[in-house]
Amino acid sequence: MYKKIIKCSVGVMAYNEEKNIANILNALLDQELNQARISEIIVVSSGSTDNTDQIVQDFEKRYKKIRLITQPARKGKSAAINLFIQNAKNDILVLESADTIPEKRTVERLVKPFNNHRVGMTGARPIPVNTCNDFVGFAVNLLWKLHHNMSIYKPKMGEMIAFRKVFKMIPEKSAVDEASIEAIITACGLECIYVSNAIVKNKGPEFLDEFIKQRKRIAIGHLWLKEKNGYRVASSDLCLLAGLYVSECIASPKDIIKITATAKLEAFCRVKGFFEFHCKKENPFIWETIDSSKELS
Repeated sequence: MYKKIIKCSVGVMAYNEEKNIANILNALLDQELNQARISEIIVVSSGSTDNTDQIVQDFEKRYKKIRLITQPARKGKSAAINLFIQNAKNDILVLESADTIPEKRTVERLVKPFNNHRVGMTGARPIPVNTCNDFVGFAVNLLWKLHHNMSIYKPKMGEMIAFRKVFKMIPEKSAVDEASIEAIITACGLECIYVSNAIVKNKGPEFLDEFIKQRKRIAIGHLWLKEKNGYRVASSDLCLLAGLYVSECIASPKDIIKITATAKLEAFCRVKGFFEFHCKKENPFIWETIDSSKELS
């Protein structure tokens, strides 16, 4: 059966991403496409003070489909995403963090499901480049493995997504932009699909303090989303999480100590996030960057 070509706009949200921005743009330009077409690649640079803007401008001169939008002041990733949505010319939008790298067929695989009009959002599978040689690297890999296993049952989007432009903006104070988009798409009665073979490489924190900072921020973001929109992401299902952890212990008994330590650390971050959100009224939608996660190569 004939499948129409789906044109999409790709948005890359960047803040001081000079170490990876050329890599991600080259990866997007080198995508293997059949049913999808990338009409434009829009980089939104929010208050970058390094060479990010200059690098993108150099690409802009060589490739007509690349466009740079700059925000003089950093207002948070969600505000940058809203600029992308407002400026994108297609109905199918692909959103990617600037500190990731998509594999060659990732955009094609994310976009193909939109031939079905009931599909409103798709999510890629993030795979970290961190090694498991130390505990933090092990924890990063375990959490993304559990994210994958969870998404097979209950899709949870992260790092790289595609969605229909059925809304004009997301809440600018959201610290969990993909989850906010997921909430809106679900409220529109559209389906969210996890595309497990759409691979995007990312890098988690290398140091324990950075790991805690990142996980706490995500926990606060999910609490904020639940309070403001009444939406609970799949990872809020503690019974599902517990089952995934137990399954992992059964599958890898030699790693039970590290798996248990990761579970306790994640619980600590969530409790810390709960306290800071409810007691200190914190909402880090403009968050401090994790330096060790910025260089994938």
